Amino acid sequence: MSREMAKIVYQALDEKKGEDIRILEIGHISIMADYFIIANGGSQPQINALMENVQEKMNQAGYQVKRIEGNRNSSWVLLDYGDVVVHVFNREDRLFYDLERIWSDGKVVSPEALNS
Repeated sequence: MSREMAKIVYQALDEKKGEDIRILEIGHISIMADYFIIANGGSQPQINALMENVQEKMNQAGYQVKRIEGNRNSSWVLLDYGDVVVHVFNREDRLFYDLERIWSDGKVVSPEALNS
């Protein structure tokens, strides 16, 4: 189920031109989630569009967000779907917080691998 959720999230971010979308499989190193999906937007309106599209597509698929951290004016928004956690940043904050480095023990997963 988490692989399907990650696939929907990736497609929703890609559809709205999310930048540098990364899928990290972290289930083997953390009980927090199976996947972190990280992306950034080039502007506040794009960050909002990315966040809204993820919520819409996940809702259509029957998945409800458990928690949202951040709001329409935040430079980092977190959408927690339990097994999948989505991080949408502005460019500067993504570089500053560098989740990819912090979670470097996670496995980078290609979008194509989610289809197998």
